[in-house]
Amino acid sequence: MLRKPLLLAIDDEPGMLALIQRFAGPAGFDVVTNGSAKDAMARLAELPADVAIVDLRMPDIGGLDVLRAIRETHPQCQVILMTAHAAVDSAIEAVKLGALDYLSKPLDFDRLKDLLSSAREDIERRAALLSAENETAHRLELCGLIGRSTVMQELFGLVRRIAPHARAALVTGETGTGKEGIARAIHQLGPRRQRRFLTINCSAVVETLFESELFGHVRGAFTGATEHKTGLFEAADGGTLFLDEIGELPAAVQAKLLRVLESGEVQRVGSLQAKKVDVRVVAATNRALREEAEAGRFRSDLYFRLNVVELHVPPLRERREDIPYLIAAFVREFAAKFQKPVEGVSLTAERLLMMADWPGNVRELKNVLERACMLAEGRCLTERDVERCLPAAPPRAASAPSASSSGTDLRSLERQHILKVLHEERGNKRAAAAKLGLSRRTLYRRLERHDITT
Repeated sequence: MLRKPLLLAIDDEPGMLALIQRFAGPAGFDVVTNGSAKDAMARLAELPADVAIVDLRMPDIGGLDVLRAIRETHPQCQVILMTAHAAVDSAIEAVKLGALDYLSKPLDFDRLKDLLSSAREDIERRAALLSAENETAHRLELCGLIGRSTVMQELFGLVRRIAPHARAALVTGETGTGKEGIARAIHQLGPRRQRRFLTINCSAVVETLFESELFGHVRGAFTGATEHKTGLFEAADGGTLFLDEIGELPAAVQAKLLRVLESGEVQRVGSLQAKKVDVRVVAATNRALREEAEAGRFRSDLYFRLNVVELHVPPLRERREDIPYLIAAFVREFAAKFQKPVEGVSLTAERLLMMADWPGNVRELKNVLERACMLAEGRCLTERDVERCLPAAPPRAASAPSASSSGTDLRSLERQHILKVLHEERGNKRAAAAKLGLSRRTLYRRLERHDITT
């Protein structure tokens, strides 16, 4: 960051304010203290804070009311509540309202230092994500695709290796994962980048017109063929043809496609003349195409001809550490598109987006953020901004406990999510931290905070 993060401490006890200042300064914060909640809120309007530590019981305005006001007017500000009354219900309510955490008086200084360190890490990470020219962001991108996760970095490496050579490739993955983006990256990183990249969605073409679309036709070839038509293979000569949802290709067309791939020649419908073409073919499917071939629903010889190299794009739920980077990129894109001053999302909004299952994957996340940016009124998307843009039946929170349990607050959801990732990574904390998008030091602090032992 170009400046130190600003911490605003609000408490009517001068001694407590002095203690906070003593610890927050060395932790890397500029500190402003105030003994009146009302005065602090006025000051916050002039000097927006990155973190606020607020006493729950204040003589003029209660801590929960201060929290609500901060969440409404400064959603990017992280709030830590303090209480001398061990009011667990109020503390849980504070977390539900968007507080980062709470502290009990007398203060546990080690816990205070951990919270301040965690807050500073979050601030610095989010500031880096907001920088369009950030070196890390560039390193994590491939032709517009974004991924810091190990699995995506490995996929990017494979794309770079095959792009100069492969004549055919098969991209697999669920709907919305970015299969076409991978195909475009193969094209852009290869020797054909100056030639055309054409696409066809095999599930959107009427069966009787497939041959004409792919191979073209001559005038009079069939009823309605009033003029010659150039097929996609001819149009993409020297470039790349992307066949999306290849599993939907009719059996008769599969046989003709195989002949084209083997001979490098296309024959227009109604013509006896074959023409040589030089086309790289990248096919994509959300089906288990090998199983389809073994069951006889897809030609096995065509499957093996296409599957010279298979590139699998993982679903978003398996690479959650990429979500903050995707959020930052999409917010930048749509803020510019709609000419809005939106700079990012609040911490609680990011948590909500991080814990969703996203059955529609990256495409669904992008659509939600596009709607949120379109409707945004402030500089930071809040949890409420995001919630109203989710589908009517919002994505199920990952590993969320039932609504009747006490785990409906964000701290419990975070604990459940950490446990789930640790289980997936067989207790490997280094791998779990990477998947969660945390440093190992931050993960250890959160394990301690949530009383998780492994």
